[in-house]
Amino acid sequence: MSNFMIAPSILSADFAKLGEEVDNVLKSGADIVHFDVMDNHYVPNLTIGPLVCEALRKHGVTAPIDVHLMVKPVDRIIPDFAAAGATYITFHPEASEHIDRTLGLIRDSGCKSGLVFNPATPLDHLKYVMDKVDMILLMSVNPGFGGQKFIMGVLDKLREAKALIKASGRDIRLEIDGGVKVDNIKQIAEAGADTFVAGSAIFNAGKPTDPQRYNTVVKAMRDELAKAK
Repeated sequence: MSNFMIAPSILSADFAKLGEEVDNVLKSGADIVHFDVMDNHYVPNLTIGPLVCEALRKHGVTAPIDVHLMVKPVDRIIPDFAAAGATYITFHPEASEHIDRTLGLIRDSGCKSGLVFNPATPLDHLKYVMDKVDMILLMSVNPGFGGQKFIMGVLDKLREAKALIKASGRDIRLEIDGGVKVDNIKQIAEAGADTFVAGSAIFNAGKPTDPQRYNTVVKAMRDELAKAK
């Protein structure tokens, strides 16, 4: 499959030099910049907002920015991220009172829209909004913190989501987030994912003094993806 995309999560980057970190990881061959936006309400952590997205755009980042909103309520912040330069905006159905309206708000704001499903959240909502989603994101850890172990049961959920996409005939990306590493990315791809969020697996790889460490891990992921059937 030629359209696999790697999306480093900047949650694991060095925020003291974030622009440089993002530049380096994109130069290494990554495709998308992934934003984990947490509000210490919907999830038990507090991270970043639209100003960081805007700052990266002003820094010169032109790659797609994939904003994963783990906030509740969600509608208020969507226009701010759109104005800040987001490409994709995804949210959890539990965080919206009106899922169809929120998806429409994202698209009306000029971004691609998507839904995010926690490990124990069923995919039922998708049956009614497949014409309004550009991305489906499955969490393979419980949201809130980086560095967690991949939940193997999500592989079956990936297969289910992939079947829904195929049946729809639509061009919808299937993203996975949580515990993605070199040693499991091939298995995840074979279950149906085409977009892979990886935080600590990329930003914590190798020694900080090694200028090639991002190149090494991203190439290793690409090599594993090339073996996927």
